[in-house]
Amino acid sequence: MTREEELVRDGWEKTTTYDEPRLSEMVELYQELGFEVHLEPFIPTAELECAECMKLAPQNYKTIYTRKAPS
Repeated sequence: MTREEELVRDGWEKTTTYDEPRLSEMVELYQELGFEVHLEPFIPTAELECAECMKLAPQNYKTIYTRKAPS
């Protein structure tokens, strides 16, 4: 089972990938909307056609996963 499959199994939804400063802004926004937020390292893959610049410095990016916070 891949890491992404584990996260989905645990109720997380992959939303997007950002670097700073947008990353912190998006984390804060999701939290304000009532979501739990989990960050994973960005893993570049061959099928990411529009992410060539991200592939040059993947360590700068994090993928955001969210799930609704328990009531």
